[in-house]
Amino acid sequence: MTSQLNEMPADLLELFPDNAPRTLAVPLPPGRTVPGSEGVDDRPVLWMSEEPAPAGLWSRLHAVHRDSGLWPVLLDGLGGDMSRPWEDGELWPAASTPDQHDAEGVLTDRWAALADDGGDSPPPADEDSLTAPYGRAWPGLAPELPSRVGVRQHADHWAEQLAQAQPGMHLGLVAAPRSSDVLAALGWHGAINHIGVAELCAVLRSWEDRFGVRVIGVGFAELYLSVAAPPANLDEALPIAAEHFAFCPDNILQGQRPYTLAGYAERLVDAPTWAFWWD
Repeated sequence: MTSQLNEMPADLLELFPDNAPRTLAVPLPPGRTVPGSEGVDDRPVLWMSEEPAPAGLWSRLHAVHRDSGLWPVLLDGLGGDMSRPWEDGELWPAASTPDQHDAEGVLTDRWAALADDGGDSPPPADEDSLTAPYGRAWPGLAPELPSRVGVRQHADHWAEQLAQAQPGMHLGLVAAPRSSDVLAALGWHGAINHIGVAELCAVLRSWEDRFGVRVIGVGFAELYLSVAAPPANLDEALPIAAEHFAFCPDNILQGQRPYTLAGYAERLVDAPTWAFWWD
């Protein structure tokens, strides 16, 4: 018999579309559920703490994800204001799901759109140097890399580091079987000017499998990932940089100099986290 101390609070059960039994062995601080703007039903899409995330809570909730079905995520708002998109519920659950998309197909299409100057942030005139050594040709998915550390422990560590670096971030809980599905479950639209959320999550699923990636934080238009299997050298980093360009061109076009794939790839070598921002 399940102890009352481990019973899932009723408001959190509303995050799930089914009535399967779930438990939550970790006490939560004060918080509330948040509905989506145009959900298919009346279910909320998010539980959010009222105050910034207490130290260590992300890791404790991560440890019980298998039983709770709730993925923890650190939340930041527009300019530090939690009203957008979270408190105001600017969240639109996806019409499609990650299951309906293929990561390589998504990235191939986005790369082609950028190469043909079809994106909102097209490459400059010297795109051959921007995307060297690939030019306009999509190089294909980067090979899987071995994890250097435990994936769960790595995510725990960097989630705590993120919370310390940005102490105003609140804690969110999302009903999702894996971290890569969190954004689709939320209906997050921070990257909508470039890529749909279901397509984005299909890529995140692939990165989970190939690079030990976990979603640890989300802002208004920002995404923070822990990476347990980063590239160890430039040869490994270049095809991953190409994927990042197709996924989030603003990381390169509006990032650090030089605004090139090769320069960006150098910054990916041994990087324990990846961060993305869409204009």
